[in-house]
Amino acid sequence: MANGQWYPPEWPDRIRALADGTLTPVTPKRAATVMLLKDTGTGTGTGPAVHMLRRRASMAFAGGAYAYPGGGVDPRDDDHQVRWAGPTRAWWADRLGVDETAAQAIVCAAVRETYEEAGVLLAGPAPDSVVGDTTGADWEADRAALVARDLSFAEFLERRGLVLRSDLLGAWTRWITPEFEARRYDTWFFVAALPEGQRTRNVSTEADRTVWIAPGEAAAGYDKGELLMMPPTIATLRQLTPYDTAARALADAPGRDLTPVLATARLVDGEIVLSWPGHDEFTKHIPTTGGATA
Repeated sequence: MANGQWYPPEWPDRIRALADGTLTPVTPKRAATVMLLKDTGTGTGTGPAVHMLRRRASMAFAGGAYAYPGGGVDPRDDDHQVRWAGPTRAWWADRLGVDETAAQAIVCAAVRETYEEAGVLLAGPAPDSVVGDTTGADWEADRAALVARDLSFAEFLERRGLVLRSDLLGAWTRWITPEFEARRYDTWFFVAALPEGQRTRNVSTEADRTVWIAPGEAAAGYDKGELLMMPPTIATLRQLTPYDTAARALADAPGRDLTPVLATARLVDGEIVLSWPGHDEFTKHIPTTGGATA
């Protein structure tokens, strides 16, 4: 493996099946993931660190790969308006390219998944505040109930008297899982800064390791084949590398293009070429028989 690109062994067969019309793509599920940043204050010029988790090797999807906290949208977040601070739902709908109901659900998913998988909550008792500590037993009981889906995020916020802080998120990019994948997600990637007083915890049942790491350092690990990642993860790490503070990354987020990135597979000169528009480094050449080549 020249680098750490996650590439399942079943992909070539599935791509060939898609190309010859014997594979019907599944509809992608809505999802959100958050690149949680914190300024290191080291003065080394490395910029902010990003919180990453390593998915357990036993996971059916991307086992062993490094990723950010994230997951699927809970349909219950579509139909119950939560207390909301920051840009309006209409603004988010325009930004995310969906209707207002879906926009709330996607933003809720980003905040909820960050809490479920990292113990960090982008919400507060007032529109200009954030909870300071979420490590107590009562907080943990609520977090576990959210993970088990025994408690909806709207119910959680209402019970706690909390306002969702959408202004602490910045929509960064959007990727859709390739059509040949068995598990497909339409995923919005957000950036956020670690709130003062809160700390991350390794509480995800899907992860066996978490780490704060400079985006450039993580990208170097990928390039050496030491860190396994999916294309959107390494792509976003490279995009974050130039920033020297979390605030500057957040400030640039509203101007970023959210046109979905979707891999395409086409037949060229007797081989299938798998490519991600705008991301040439992920291109794969797949013979019509046999495995994939770089």
